[in-house]
Amino acid sequence: MSPYRSDKRLQEIQHMLMEMASGNFFYRVRTSSANDNVEALSIVLNMLAEEIQESFYHQGFVNNQNTTTHLIQMSFLLDQSGRIQMVNQKACSVLSRLCNTMVQKPFEDLLCDKSKDIWKNKWKTFCKRKVYDTIMELRFITHENLTIPNRCYVTSFVNPDSGDLSVLVNVIQTTMGKNTGLDKKDYQLPSKGSMKEPKKSKVRLSYDDIRKIRQGKDMILNNLEMDPPHLKDLAHQLGTNEFKLKYGFKELYGTTVHKFLVRERLRKAKTMVQYTQLPFKTIGKMVGFKSFPHFSWAFKERYGDSPRYYRAKMKREEAT
Repeated sequence: MSPYRSDKRLQEIQHMLMEMASGNFFYRVRTSSANDNVEALSIVLNMLAEEIQESFYHQGFVNNQNTTTHLIQMSFLLDQSGRIQMVNQKACSVLSRLCNTMVQKPFEDLLCDKSKDIWKNKWKTFCKRKVYDTIMELRFITHENLTIPNRCYVTSFVNPDSGDLSVLVNVIQTTMGKNTGLDKKDYQLPSKGSMKEPKKSKVRLSYDDIRKIRQGKDMILNNLEMDPPHLKDLAHQLGTNEFKLKYGFKELYGTTVHKFLVRERLRKAKTMVQYTQLPFKTIGKMVGFKSFPHFSWAFKERYGDSPRYYRAKMKREEAT
């Protein structure tokens, strides 16, 4: 197996470990036909995530004082050609994708190869029967190439006005317990200089606000090559408002959303300049810069050297 392929698989494992560390146990690493230690690790990790997920669910049933809660994890509305017309905010977070990268795209683009075949065969039934309900086991692919096996509840129906076919795909997550996240205590982040200005009003960010801002940060990091939506649209996509997004981002990460985006683009570009032989113009486009002059100027402004000089300097240092 090539080193590139092995590194890519290890990257997927790293992403999954980070998700498990944050409490998300519904992600899975894609397995292959390889017979090596990386593949063995992938299988064991998938089994561990499944066991942990099942244990949480079972524990809820053992405690009969808790209640079962069904939450829509992901929701997609498709048109008669199978393209996504609407996607909920939670699906964007789970799949680490921006809303505008999914809307008007084929739904099957979000699925792994095997699930694509299953979906294509079932789609023929939707088109023939018009009104149809079914349950399907599908595997979604995140922006980081992790897979999410899920049971999907699919309903097709015909719009009475236009006569067009629409399909609603819902992924339901079942949780046990009384706490659904609505009764957590608010966390209060003080305003800048609040110790000197006690009369200054303070913005209260709840636990849920902080979680949404962190989701926004993750979405930006996972889509550096793309221009993010307007802050107002991004805030609505995350389920908050523009003011809280701006304020919370500054408090949590010490900078504005735009400056954070530029900083992370340049950080990724620096790694590519140093460790790859890709053309500088290509690197600039890969991290979201529209033109090479803009990329080169921003890079020099950040690191003190142009990309060309920086790469040459790193090579000289490695040679010595």
